[in-house]
Parts: sequence; structure tokens; C-alpha cells
Amino acid sequence: MDILSNLTPAKGSVKKRKRIGRGEGSGHGGQSTRGMNGARSRSGYKNRAWFEGGQMPLQRRVPKRGFKNIFKTYFQVINLDSLQKLSDSGKIEDGKINAVVLYENGLISKANSPYKILGRGEYSAKLTIEAHKFSKSAQEKIEAAGGSIKEIKD
Repeated sequence: MDILSNLTPAKGSVKKRKRIGRGEGSGHGGQSTRGMNGARSRSGYKNRAWFEGGQMPLQRRVPKRGFKNIFKTYFQVINLDSLQKLSDSGKIEDGKINAVVLYENGLISKANSPYKILGRGEYSAKLTIEAHKFSKSAQEKIEAAGGSIKEIKD
């Protein structure tokens, strides 16, 4: 019968820890499994993830090209055919499409970042569309269908 005072782990589930630097008889005496000389055999050694043993590191060997413009505005894009599907599904109340409606229906991934409407596909819904930018073809198709556009100024 098992009682708390004589419970033991299952056989083979607990492994003895390696006792390093406790004499030659342990099998891990002498150099304590650290090999011979060098930085790795000394105490206090830290290996940096990018260190390549003194070889010229990859990030310094590879030529650098271009730069990332921190002032550029990246727009999320939505095409008119997506807006047409949205209006056909009946998910738009009060005839307005704005960031909240687009975000709730999964057409943009961030409700507070700028988005642009592009003119791919057919469009026939009479809706007011709010966006930060419109392509020329999108603007023409929306106005031809009897809708209106409203540019958001930030």
C-alpha cells in the first residue's frame, strides 16, 4: 500500500545529475568536461549569439544596400471589388464605409493606421466612403456609381 512517507518516483524517471570537478574517479574531474585551453575553458565565458570565433561576422561581410525611410507612410490597401462584396452582404448600415466598418469586417488589420482605396473590380454601390487616399480610378468608379468620397486628413 502507498502512503506518503514511502512514495518514490517511477523507475527510470529521475536521472542523477552530473557532478563536475569532483575528482578523477567521477569521470568528470581534471578539466571538468570543458576541454583544453581557450575562452570556453575559463570561468565567466559568455558566447554572444553573433560571435563567429573571431572570423569576420556575417553582418559585416555582407554589403549594405539601401535604407528604410522612417518618414514614409505605409497604406493598407482595399480594392473596390472587396467593398462591393461587403455592400452585397448587407453588413453596411447607414450607407457609410469607414475605418471601423472595414476593421470589423477584416478588410484592414489596424483600425488606426492609414488605408487607401484602389480601383480593381466592378463597383455599383451608392455609398459614402471615408479613406486617407483614393486612386484616380477608384474615385471615378465610386462617383460614376452615385457614391461619394471623403478624404480623412490626419
